[in-house]
Amino acid sequence: MTTASPPATLASAAAAAPVSHTPAPASRKLWSLYLRLTCVPVLWGGTFIAGRVISAHLPPATAGFIRFVFATLALLAALHFTEGLRAITRITRRQLLGTMALGATGIFAYNLLFFTALSVLPAGRTSLIIALNPVVTLLIAAALLGDRLSATRWLGVALALLGVWVVVTRGDLSQLVQSLGKGELAMFGAVCAWAVYTLVGRKLLQGLSPVLATLWAAIWGTLFLGLLALRDMPHVHAASFTPEVWAGLAFLGVLGTAVAFVWYYEGLRQLGAARTVVFNNLVPVFGVLLGWLILGEPLSASLLAGGGLAIFGVFLVNRVK
Repeated sequence: MTTASPPATLASAAAAAPVSHTPAPASRKLWSLYLRLTCVPVLWGGTFIAGRVISAHLPPATAGFIRFVFATLALLAALHFTEGLRAITRITRRQLLGTMALGATGIFAYNLLFFTALSVLPAGRTSLIIALNPVVTLLIAAALLGDRLSATRWLGVALALLGVWVVVTRGDLSQLVQSLGKGELAMFGAVCAWAVYTLVGRKLLQGLSPVLATLWAAIWGTLFLGLLALRDMPHVHAASFTPEVWAGLAFLGVLGTAVAFVWYYEGLRQLGAARTVVFNNLVPVFGVLLGWLILGEPLSASLLAGGGLAIFGVFLVNRVK
């Protein structure tokens, strides 16, 4: 949730889990569902803005820990209204170990790298790099799990990689090595952490609902982040917790994680993955747009061109086989 999450949102866990196909909702409810699905990439795009603000005041582990305290409480509320709180105990030892792996990769590692990247990179630029999530996930699945990709998806992979290359090098493709700094490397690491998170969920958590899987992952991730955040305590001061920081942490935990995830899962459940996953393509669009509107980040020609190419490539990757 990526976080997501895509952000920084947690959509990939839901997409990887088994989805029950139910009849399409009545037309009078369909517009409400599509409205919520349109809000999801807005919320996930906003996580980059909130993360950029927070990372200027708090260390990555501390920021991630407080974010997921909010997220865990919100997910507990979501579980209460969907499956009931007793569902939290309906988990096998294998699933518990699986959620520990999810917490270590998609929560702990991803958030450390996410906040590290945003401490040095503009929000819009970071959101375009994270657009590689489905591309890297597919490449790892093809290399290690034997998944086969269609020609269209291979084309999408190539275009997405080229687009991010343009963004990272600011249009000078010969300067890739020189353009890779701490922020870019951290964000690429976050992409890989999320890809592993997605594939672990696909392999180990059959039979566990996405809401419950994400809650347990959040619990484990919060524990891991909290242990690491103890190291930061001498360097974190009360003055760092400005109203903007608290608002950003609450936004990340409640809206950017729990609410967006539940709405996205509603789309998966009622519309199916093929129609719902298209909304993921809007996350970097809103990330760039909100970075420009709220933070005043510049819109360079290379950012727009490379971003457009990357988004189109991801659209092809997300198409049905």
